[in-house]
Amino acid sequence: MSQDPPSDDRAEPILSIEEIRERAYDLWDRNHRPEGYELEFWLMAERELMAERRGVSSGLSDAGQA
Repeated sequence: MSQDPPSDDRAEPILSIEEIRERAYDLWDRNHRPEGYELEFWLMAERELMAERRGVSSGLSDAGQA
């Protein structure tokens, strides 16, 4: 008998390449367009979008709120 792996109700949100590209470009642009950081901005964009889809706050936007 084979067992199926346990199912996880928290499936990863699906992100399109276009969404990530746009967010990464925006992050890069807001950070004065440094050269050589393409991967860092791409990964940062992915993390932000995934957190937004899961409803998790990054903590940065809540910093000024009391």
